[in-house]
Amino acid sequence: MFRKKSMITVLTAGMVLSSGAVYAQTTSPANGQSATAFDNKIIKKISADNMYNTIALLSEQPREAGTEGEVRAVKYIEDQFKNLGLETKVIPFPIYDYWTNHVWVKIGGTDLSGTAPRAFSGSGSGNVTAQLVNVGKAKPEEITDAVKGKIALVERGDLTFVEKVQNVLSRGAIGVLMYNNSTSGNSFGQVSEGQNIPAVAITRAQGLALVEQLKSGPVESTLDVDIEKIEKTSYVVEAKLKPNKNKDTGQIITIGAHHDSVHGGPGANDDASGVSAVLELARIFTKTPIDTEVRFLTFGSEERGLVGSSFYAAQLPKSDVERMVAHFQMDMIGGRDAGADNPAGGLIMYTIDGKKNLVTDLGSAAGARTMDVAIPYGQLGRSDHQPFHELGIPSALFIHSPVEPWYHQPTDTIDKISKEKLQQAASIVGAAAYQIARPDTPALVNAHVAPGPVDYNFDDRPVD
Repeated sequence: MFRKKSMITVLTAGMVLSSGAVYAQTTSPANGQSATAFDNKIIKKISADNMYNTIALLSEQPREAGTEGEVRAVKYIEDQFKNLGLETKVIPFPIYDYWTNHVWVKIGGTDLSGTAPRAFSGSGSGNVTAQLVNVGKAKPEEITDAVKGKIALVERGDLTFVEKVQNVLSRGAIGVLMYNNSTSGNSFGQVSEGQNIPAVAITRAQGLALVEQLKSGPVESTLDVDIEKIEKTSYVVEAKLKPNKNKDTGQIITIGAHHDSVHGGPGANDDASGVSAVLELARIFTKTPIDTEVRFLTFGSEERGLVGSSFYAAQLPKSDVERMVAHFQMDMIGGRDAGADNPAGGLIMYTIDGKKNLVTDLGSAAGARTMDVAIPYGQLGRSDHQPFHELGIPSALFIHSPVEPWYHQPTDTIDKISKEKLQQAASIVGAAAYQIARPDTPALVNAHVAPGPVDYNFDDRPVD
């Protein structure tokens, strides 16, 4: 399960580490104070009770994106940031629901037998009739010009739904009929804005039958999809904490969580827990000396596919992106029953590319200092660290893994929350972020202090 990576090595104060980062060593030559002393500026002020109470309030009702539940949560978060004196902004963005009037698939003029077909989320409406072309899993090398003007028969797997649809759309396909790669039915699939061709999901058995039928000759098919698009509004909440202008390094740290929950779920752990830590760290950082801008963020529509964080990242000015040096994402950090029997309650840092970066270096070092455990790292997307990574910003997701049985269930309630795990995760993220923001570490490239070596491993651990 573990693939060991090389240890971070530091030979002298001020050297750049393996990830290209510089942090604070156990003792700073500038003032003789230990890193632990600086950690305590954050850790001793963290209140798990505060976080627990925030979770209790936020999880009183579901917070599904585009609903009154989300609006209520956003208002609460906004008020908390404003009460701290932070420069606070609520950023609305559009999201879309889709009402399916009908989905029909005909093969040679006859309705497809068996389980009723299902339209992808966001599928375009339309009635198209053309020959089927089997394009395998719709990898670029599998698609030829033969798909132009035809309906692509695609197997699920390996690529995202959006990538598959785009690959066949780019070669001129006028529809997509995708079959499952398992026997779990046909409840899957989504397209991106602008991919406005009919896209329909069918079962694996139906798909394999069509693959065999195509071996005997051309097969004509019809996709008839009628879907209404309904626009709603979701939100990002942004709060900026700026240092004194005379001590400003010009750099930015972002600390985030998502405030929405799944439909019908109170989302106590997913992700009221992360929001509670963002608010608690905001409270503490406002009373702590800093020389770096810190942005506290909560995203809507994470459960719809990272829509809020993607929107936020896309609207950032280039000048802001160039100043952003680290993004810390907290998602599901309080689950009593998460983490199995892994060390540190199962806390792990996931990166998009499975590589160490500034955030994981800082996080693991903070864990080693605060709880004598070098937090491992792994590879996973599926949360709001992804859009920041895609902007080239060192990013990681902090989560207890594997997740608990209550994940995405109505039973994700306050009674399943562990105050100890909340305290642990908030302390590590807070201590790690403060290694950048503390005034005795100026802009990272100019730092005069560096940490002792920390050895932490890659953990090939599934999240669920």
